[in-house]
Amino acid sequence: MVDINPMKDTIIMVERYGMGHGDADLQLKLFNTYLTLLEQTGSLPAAMCFYTDGVRLAVAGSPMLERLHRLEEKGVRLLLCSSCLSYYNLVEKVQVGLVGSMADILEAQNQAAKVITL
Repeated sequence: MVDINPMKDTIIMVERYGMGHGDADLQLKLFNTYLTLLEQTGSLPAAMCFYTDGVRLAVAGSPMLERLHRLEEKGVRLLLCSSCLSYYNLVEKVQVGLVGSMADILEAQNQAAKVITL
């Protein structure tokens, strides 16, 4: 059987609380649409790495938790920067993903054929 997932060796770096620049509501709307399309097409990345403001997407109160849970259930590894979570005092609020170090994020990048930064 041929694997038809073109993103299987890709990781996505999420550095913002949303996607792009501009109004916060628009950034979240764009990110939600992006995650929806990833899930619908089945073209799932090997991992998504969340750092800086992006870690806020994986903690209590985030409007993306349900979608991120579904991606994780489908095998997408969600990796959260521990330094960023500590900086924002969010370690205890993590709801999805694995807390890791910058070394873990670097390792994921080194193993990937392609890295996409949102």
